[in-house]
Amino acid sequence: MKFKIITLGCKVNTYESEFITEKLKSLGYIYDDNSDIIIINTCSVTNNADNKSLKIVRREIRENPGKIIVVMGCSSQNNQEKYQALGVDILIGNKEKSKIGEILEEYLKTHKKYEYFTKERNLEFEEMKVLKFNSHTRAFLKIQDGCNNFCSYCIIPYTRGNIRSKSFTKAIEEAKILVANGHQEIVLTGIHTGSYNDNGKDLSDLIKELAKIPELKRIRISSIEITELNEKFMQLLREESKICDHLHIPLQSGSDKVLKKMNRKYDTAYYRNKIKEIREIRKDISITTDAIVGHPYESDEDFLEYMDFCKEMKFSKIHVFPYSIRNGTAASKMPQVDGNIKKLRAKKLIELSDILEKEYASKFIGKEVEVLTEEYEGEYTVGHTSNYLKVYLKGEYKLNTFYKCQIKKIVNNKIYGEEVSCINLEVSL
Repeated sequence: MKFKIITLGCKVNTYESEFITEKLKSLGYIYDDNSDIIIINTCSVTNNADNKSLKIVRREIRENPGKIIVVMGCSSQNNQEKYQALGVDILIGNKEKSKIGEILEEYLKTHKKYEYFTKERNLEFEEMKVLKFNSHTRAFLKIQDGCNNFCSYCIIPYTRGNIRSKSFTKAIEEAKILVANGHQEIVLTGIHTGSYNDNGKDLSDLIKELAKIPELKRIRISSIEITELNEKFMQLLREESKICDHLHIPLQSGSDKVLKKMNRKYDTAYYRNKIKEIREIRKDISITTDAIVGHPYESDEDFLEYMDFCKEMKFSKIHVFPYSIRNGTAASKMPQVDGNIKKLRAKKLIELSDILEKEYASKFIGKEVEVLTEEYEGEYTVGHTSNYLKVYLKGEYKLNTFYKCQIKKIVNNKIYGEEVSCINLEVSL
């Protein structure tokens, strides 16, 4: 039978969908857009994500009568009744994704609808292993799941459960397989990646061991909290050149008052000092962030503080999210900011992000960088640098290959480079 997967949301979902693809192919299923089985891996990080997930599920049901519809993920975990009302064939939350092959096999025998949700938070890490990412040059490696932070605005601790980590040994084994299958860059990912811990071995220990894999050229961290950048990690940042020159460190607010209402574990002084320390270690590192605007209690004065702090931090990109009410969270019971004010603040912060992004990229005009080529866009080959600059090279270059390039110009926020030399031609995916 044929199947396809529609993946929404984060890198963790992308990893899990890749695992499901490999699993079903190993059972004899064929991946095809014109499929008999449609799997939707949903997201619930915001109301918009929930609405998009529901909209896509409804569309697939409407446009594909008689086909098997499978729904899973954070949105189904968070909105069980809404999805139950749609009458999908197989409906699960975030647990049992690894068993989807067995679940499908049973469904094909009995044609009995299947549903499974857990209300438990204390879960074991659900083991998955991906051999190769056919759709990506970079490989994602899920090393962690769950969150214990309970930020006042966030539903994810309720949909993903407690913090838990992949076995240290299994993480290294999987990385070696991914590298043997051609991946030269691995992105370590999780719901709260920096909390990784397996029997006392933390994220720094894992990175140090991964760096010993000769053919692995880059280790990227999908996201890490400012409070997890301890001295051990900072020392590793000094010593280990395979760690990418890019850290994504969520800020969420530049106002101490709002940070406290958010139940974040730091203030702006702590954040500022850590960023300063990072830049003393790596002068030109790219620091990107997540930012929520319009959280309850955020006044005009708070937002101006927020903007000033972002300017001071000189982020290379700000991912902006208007605050979204998540029922059941602490912030949903707080006084809400007017929707139009949220939209206006989001617009201003996005405009600032565009300015900061261009300022950061402009520093590299005329400089040589290493680009790992990933895909073709029209007449250009596109890839990323260690510090996550997306570079356009005119012509058709070999993919999954490192090229030394000189940054020539930036036009409409697109960075254009020119090849200086090829660093490796022997690796292929």
